[in-house]
Amino acid sequence: MGKRDKKDEPAAPPAPFHNPFAALAAKREALPAGPVTPPPAARTVEPKGPARAVVRMERKGRGGKEVTVVEHLELPAPQREVWLKALKNALGCGGVVEDDTLVLQGDQRERLPALLESRGVRKVTVG
Repeated sequence: MGKRDKKDEPAAPPAPFHNPFAALAAKREALPAGPVTPPPAARTVEPKGPARAVVRMERKGRGGKEVTVVEHLELPAPQREVWLKALKNALGCGGVVEDDTLVLQGDQRERLPALLESRGVRKVTVG
């Protein structure tokens, strides 16, 4: 028998697929209902943050470059680094911690108050 002889023969019907879970589908309605969990309560708790912040632009002593200074945050030193990194990422600019202030490159006075309020600062003064 050559290759042509096999093509002329009718193909055998495919074997039925064996599904081991087919019998379980019929018993699904007999299962007891699962525990009812209440929906989570919506919390409107604002994130805790500093009470206030003062945002101002500065040029003096910086070679004419504009920087935005964030003062009066009263954060511990490790928290200042965390806040600076988050603000730099959100604004897409560089920055540094100088003493107890955050210094961000460029004039960020319009965008910065909304970011500070979202981080929990209750009063932002722009000067």
